Amino acid sequence: MIIVGTQAPDFTAEAVVDGEIADITLSRLAGRYVLLFFYPLDFSFVCPSELHSLQRALTEFQRRDVEVLGISVDSVFTHRAFLQAPKSTGGISGITFSLVSDISHRISRSFGVLAERESVALRATFVLDKEGIVQYGSVNTLDFGRSIGELLRVVDGIQFAETHGGLCPANWQPGDALL
Repeated sequence: MIIVGTQAPDFTAEAVVDGEIADITLSRLAGRYVLLFFYPLDFSFVCPSELHSLQRALTEFQRRDVEVLGISVDSVFTHRAFLQAPKSTGGISGITFSLVSDISHRISRSFGVLAERESVALRATFVLDKEGIVQYGSVNTLDFGRSIGELLRVVDGIQFAETHGGLCPANWQPGDALL
C-alpha cells in the first residue's frame, strides 16, 4: 500500500471528463491538491451514495483547489452509462467530477488497494498535495461508505498546517489553534 509522505504513483488512464472520454495523467495535476476516490464498481449499492455525497460537497473541494477523481475498475463506457443513468435507477446522473477507468487494475494495484479476490478496488481515499505527495490515505472494506465531511476536514487540516507551519491536534476543526 502507498505510504503517506511518499510520491503518489503516476498514471495515465482513460476517464470520463465533462461527459467526454479523455486521458488523465496524474502528474499533469501538479500544482493542485488531488483527492483520489477509489470505489469498487459502477451500478452497485454503496458507491452511488458515496459519489452523490461527494458531488454535494464538490464546490467545497473546488474552493480548496482540490481536483476530485473517482476511480474504479469499470470501463469508460460503463462510467458513461453510470453517469447518464438517473439516481432512481442506481445511476449517478448529475455527477460532474471525472471518473477514471482502471480496467487493467494497474492503478489500484500501484496504490495497493485492489481486492484481488473480488477484482475490484477497495473504498480507498488519498489526498495528494500540490507536489503529488500523499498526505492522507484511508481504506475501508467494501461494506461501508466514507464520510465526505471528514475528507473536507482532512483537506482543511493539511492546508492549514502547510500554510501556518504547525501541527493539528486530535479532533482539530477549522478555526482551532495548531500545536
